[in-house]
Amino acid sequence: MDLGLKGKKAILAGASRGIGRATARVLAAEGCDVAICARGQEGVDKVVAELKASGARATGAAVDIGDAAAYAGWINAAAAELGGCDIFVCFSSAGGGPASEDTWKATFTLDLLATSRGIEAALPHLEKSSSGAIVAISSTAALEDFFGAQAYNAMKAAVIAYAAAQSQALAPKGIRVNTVSPGPIFVDDGPWAMIKQHMAPLYEGTLKNIPMGRMGNAEEVARAIAFAASPACGFMTGANIVIDGGLTKRIQY
Repeated sequence: MDLGLKGKKAILAGASRGIGRATARVLAAEGCDVAICARGQEGVDKVVAELKASGARATGAAVDIGDAAAYAGWINAAAAELGGCDIFVCFSSAGGGPASEDTWKATFTLDLLATSRGIEAALPHLEKSSSGAIVAISSTAALEDFFGAQAYNAMKAAVIAYAAAQSQALAPKGIRVNTVSPGPIFVDDGPWAMIKQHMAPLYEGTLKNIPMGRMGNAEEVARAIAFAASPACGFMTGANIVIDGGLTKRIQY
């Protein structure tokens, strides 16, 4: 199936590792021009070099996503360099951890506020697109109890609610907004690799709760993001796509 992504311009925030990096690769393989940012210049340069080596047009910059002015400035610069913006995705996250005032502030800034700020900065460019699409990144931690009361869980739930409201507000402008909520995704340098090495009982216990018997990989999530962002999925907006191998047990109506 042709996703209709060739020539589209994708701006991906926080995309030097994990699912963000995989999404950059998938979109580039589908013919998108891609701009990425992340905090570390070395990681950005590595991904941009990979994308260019595959024949894609790519650009990147080191940006502190917690700095509102720098973040918005990068989005505007990326849109200018690419010649527009058709797709915006923010992968920024503070991750999980024990609840404290510091983790609440960090997850608010890097999970919820980064999504909101990014969308607001990208909107003037998305409004000029004939197929504008935003994909918000949440987590199954937002859907059911997962490691207790954590700021991460609450903020990822807020991302879903925010994206759903934006889907209603932006649909008349021709901009679709959907959410992708991954379950446990194993990445070699990601948190589940660390948990497997240092907290084996927790890793094995989680694995046993996944009916498919394995964790997902970043490319599987990236492909879903690419589809949700593509013109091939042009009538879907306001959806929350759960990718978890059956981990969450709620019934979706």
